[in-house]
Amino acid sequence: MSAIVAFQRFSLGVLVAALAALIITAGDARAQVTAFMQAVAEAAASDRDIAEFYKSNGYKPIWTGKSNRDKQRRAAFLAAIEDAPLHGLPADRYNPETLGINLRRVSSARDLGRLEVEMSRLFLQYARDVQTGVLNPRRIDEGMVREVPLRGRTATLKAFSKSSPKGFIKNLPPKNPEYARLMKEKIRFEKLVGRDAWGPQVRSNRKLQLGDSGNAVIQLRNRLIAMGYLKRNAGTGFDDRMQQAVARFQQDHGLATDGVVGPGTLGMINIQPETRLTQIIAAMERERWLNMPRGKRHIWVNITDYHARVIDDGKVTFKTRSVVGKNMEDRRTPEFSDVMEHMVINPTWYVPRSIATKEYLPLLKEDPTAVSNLNLVDGRGQIVSRTGIDFSEFDEETFPFDLREPPSQGNALGLVKFMFPNRHNIYLHDTPAKSLFRREKRDFSHGCIRLNDPFDFAYTLLARQERDPQGFFRSQLSTGVETYVYLDEHVPVHIVYRTAFTQAKGKIQFRRDVYGRDAKIWKALRTAGVELRALRG
Repeated sequence: MSAIVAFQRFSLGVLVAALAALIITAGDARAQVTAFMQAVAEAAASDRDIAEFYKSNGYKPIWTGKSNRDKQRRAAFLAAIEDAPLHGLPADRYNPETLGINLRRVSSARDLGRLEVEMSRLFLQYARDVQTGVLNPRRIDEGMVREVPLRGRTATLKAFSKSSPKGFIKNLPPKNPEYARLMKEKIRFEKLVGRDAWGPQVRSNRKLQLGDSGNAVIQLRNRLIAMGYLKRNAGTGFDDRMQQAVARFQQDHGLATDGVVGPGTLGMINIQPETRLTQIIAAMERERWLNMPRGKRHIWVNITDYHARVIDDGKVTFKTRSVVGKNMEDRRTPEFSDVMEHMVINPTWYVPRSIATKEYLPLLKEDPTAVSNLNLVDGRGQIVSRTGIDFSEFDEETFPFDLREPPSQGNALGLVKFMFPNRHNIYLHDTPAKSLFRREKRDFSHGCIRLNDPFDFAYTLLARQERDPQGFFRSQLSTGVETYVYLDEHVPVHIVYRTAFTQAKGKIQFRRDVYGRDAKIWKALRTAGVELRALRG
């Protein structure tokens, strides 16, 4: 039993004993009941949600009474607190010693009333943490603009008071299979940390590849065996078996699967289990932020994985490579959810103001004929000739024009874009820059998400409303005219950031923390009291 769990057992044991003693002595005296109710009302006054709950139930106890249901609630909450570390939660946050009352000195009905309210506060804190996350993502990073689906606190208490305590608490965490698999991986990695299972890192200042030998190759062999990518053997050379093992490792880590251990692959191989464990805990927190129905059909874009997927009834039915925002200020792709409503075939590119003034205006100052593919548009929406305009007179604040690129093969948006209108001006689209999809690391855009197979993506979306989705799409495309095609069935879009994610079958997947967001999440969780555990045995 861990020290934390032992301490929690002791603390709640003291609580239960104190309650029992008080219940025996308090009896049913009206004065005691009145004092209890008055204390509950006073203690809850500073918390509107809790005050509303107790007012609605007539200031009756749900924790400190002598009924079997009250005992069940206390027992269920005790078990939940003991399991808090399994969820990567800050266990000490729910410790009864944090209550504003010395548990050993609960000696009156007024003390009991104050304790009743504090127990409800403690429960609501736990319920929110395990259900929708410990952290507010918007306070961690400006790119994490996700709306967390917080549950009403009063409604939570009401539902809990009328439900099976054990069943209610069991249903608080996300029920998505991903969360359950991440929890299992968390325990597995805690055991790996506990026995230093992966051993020494691989030391090499050069590439390791087929035909190599030496101490670095032996270290690599041992590391791959420990990680489960290579069967135990006494080989001392980089042979076919090792090349295949390296390729499997690369596949599970989003790397080019060439079977060669270059600097990028070596860096990923040498990441320790402790770091991977922090990624898993961050992924669990992110799952809690998204603890809501995602849609029987939805689009899942994982920024760190550089892929977009269509998910139907929990299964991937379409997948394509993506390019995401460059790791620079104002270009990083934000994380949020919205709903796709339509696509635009042969789109016009309305150049964002920031790009027009920061990137194109300097070019126009040097040469008024620069970026000739873009039209100059005035405040009335009319195309203006560049002849006679002195662009050197303008700066980022005073530039009076918009820039617009008409539909074409070379249009920055390609030949189709997919719209889920949002205040971040983010969407999915085609691109003429096809070579970027061959890169391993694909953060090159200004924030929007480029797709490697946009036509096939369009066919997948149109298949539910067109008998011949490909023919329909091609007919619209052939006109060369900007055309809006509305989806009969709007599709939820989730732009996420997962550096650790699981598969129904196969090993857990890890990706680079391209924007450094997971490192920020772990730092904030650690500040909140989350600890890394090392399990022995």
